Amino acid sequence: MTGRRRNSSSPIRPRVPGSVPEKATPRVRTVLLSAGALVAVASIAVACGVVPGTTGGSGDDRVTVMTWAPDKTSATDKPGMPAMAQAYARWVNAHGGLNGRKLEVLTCNDHNDYVDAAKCARLAVKENAVAVVGSYSQYASSFLSPLESAGIPYIGGYGLTDDEFKSVLSYPVNGGQPALLAGLGEELGRTCGRVALVRPDTVAGDELPLLLDAGLKAAHHASAADVRAAEDATALDDQARQALEEATADPRKKGCVVPALDERTGTFMDSFRRLSGDYRPVRTASVLGSVDQSVIDSSGGGSGPYEDAYVTGWYPEASDPRWNEMKEVIKEQAFDDDRIDPADAGVQTTWIAYTVLKKVVESLGSGEVSARTIRIALDNGLKVDTGGLTPTLRWRFQDLTAVVDFPRLINSDVTFQVVRDGRLVAARKGFVNVSKTLESTDSE
Repeated sequence: MTGRRRNSSSPIRPRVPGSVPEKATPRVRTVLLSAGALVAVASIAVACGVVPGTTGGSGDDRVTVMTWAPDKTSATDKPGMPAMAQAYARWVNAHGGLNGRKLEVLTCNDHNDYVDAAKCARLAVKENAVAVVGSYSQYASSFLSPLESAGIPYIGGYGLTDDEFKSVLSYPVNGGQPALLAGLGEELGRTCGRVALVRPDTVAGDELPLLLDAGLKAAHHASAADVRAAEDATALDDQARQALEEATADPRKKGCVVPALDERTGTFMDSFRRLSGDYRPVRTASVLGSVDQSVIDSSGGGSGPYEDAYVTGWYPEASDPRWNEMKEVIKEQAFDDDRIDPADAGVQTTWIAYTVLKKVVESLGSGEVSARTIRIALDNGLKVDTGGLTPTLRWRFQDLTAVVDFPRLINSDVTFQVVRDGRLVAARKGFVNVSKTLESTDSE
C-alpha cells in the first residue's frame, strides 16, 4: 500500500456529497465514429489511449469507460490493469459486445501524481465515460471530485485509499487494504511471536499499523513494531535490520516480519535475505499486491525467504480453476502482452470490475446506458455473481458493513494462502470474513 510522499503538496480532501446532481450525468455516445475519428480519439492525450469496439452490436451504439493506473514511475506501477481492460474490450467486442453494444475503453496513466490523477478523471468526464472501471490510484481525493461532479461511478477500484470506501459514487469489489491487513493480523496473532511491520512512510501507509494491530488484537496479541521505509527507496538494509531485531526480541517464539511495500517489497527482501543469517529464524508474511507468485519465483521459490510465508488475499489463489475464463481471455487477446500477469491482484480486480460492468449493462436491456442508469442499477440492488471469485456483490444500503471508517465496504471477505514448496496455495478453504475486526478499528 502506498500513498502521498510527505514532502509533496496535496489538495484538500473533498467533502463526500450526499447526492449527485442529475444534470451533471454524461450521456452514452451513440454516434458512430469514423475511422478517422477513432484515430483522433486515440491521440487525445500522450498518457491516454483507447481500444475501440471492433465487432458486435448495431454499429451505432457504444459504452465508453475508462481504466487508469500508474506506469513507468519510481514507485508502484500497475500497467497490467489498463492492459487487462484493453484485452477485455477486444474479447467482449469479438463476442457480440456488452448486450450488443460495443465497449470502448479509454486508458490513462496517473503517474503516481495527484495532478495527473485529476487530469485522468477530467478526461473521463470530457469523453463522456459512463464509468471508471478496475483502476488503481493512490490519489482518490484528487480523482473523485471530478467524477462526483459529473456523476460518474467508480467501479472496482483497487481499494488503496479510504476515500474509495466513502464516496457514494464508489462501488468497491473487495475489502481493499483494510481487509487484507486486518485478516493478516488475525492469522499472525495465532501463530507468531513478535511481529514487525515494514510499510511505506506515507499518509496512506500510516493506516497500515492500525489495521494490522486490529487483527492482532482480535487474536489477543501485542501490537506490531512499526518500521517505516521511503516509498522510492533503492536500499532497505536499515529497515531489514530493525525488523529482524524486533521480530527476534523474544526468544520463546518465532517472530514474524511483514513487508507491505507493494513493488518495493522485493527491494526489502533482498536486504532481508542478506542479513537474516545474523539473526534467529523468523517467518515472513504479507498481502497480495506486495507478494505474488512471480515475486516468490524471482526470490528463489521454495528455497527463498517466502517459504512458509502467510499471504492474505481478496480472491482464490491464482491456480484456482475459477480464474480459467480470465486466463482464456488473456490467451486469446493478449498472449504476448507481458504486462498482464494473471496472478497479479490488480489484473484480477480489473477482471472482476469488468464482470460487474457487463452485468450492469445486460440488466439495462435495450434501455439507456449512462452514468445515471448504471448508478441506479447498482444502488437498487443489482446482484453480481463473479463465479465464486468473490461473494455475490450488491451495493444496496443494507448491504454495507457497519464499519464507520469505510461506509462503502460491502465485501470484507479475505482468503488465506501460504507458500509451500515455492507455490502459493490455499491455507484455508473458502473466504474468511473480517468485518468484526474492521469494526474494532473505529475506536482506535
